[in-house]
Amino acid sequence: QAAKSARTIVIAGVPDGLLHDDVMTDILIIHFQKSKNNGGDVEEAVYPTMKKGVAYVTFEDREVVESVLKKGEHRLEDKRLAGYYPLKVTRYCENVSSFVIYLVVLPL
Repeated sequence: QAAKSARTIVIAGVPDGLLHDDVMTDILIIHFQKSKNNGGDVEEAVYPTMKKGVAYVTFEDREVVESVLKKGEHRLEDKRLAGYYPLKVTRYCENVSSFVIYLVVLPL
């Protein structure tokens, strides 16, 4: 089984405070499972995180990460949202996350 971090993406630009966190998590899962978004089976979605407007999505297959990253623009759309929201999708990097956590927990 591929390491979890290799199957995880970071999503920035998640609209914050519009819906309950569990509803927003469901919307993210649906978005990243759709074939039109180059998605696939989602193992886990983490929202909210320590960083406002950021979520983590882990797929069952590592190949889905590559597919999702190849899609140029991700627009979060759902009937429960008042419009669409552009998302920035990047590969998960443990070093970056550790650094962000370090800055949040232990400010310089």
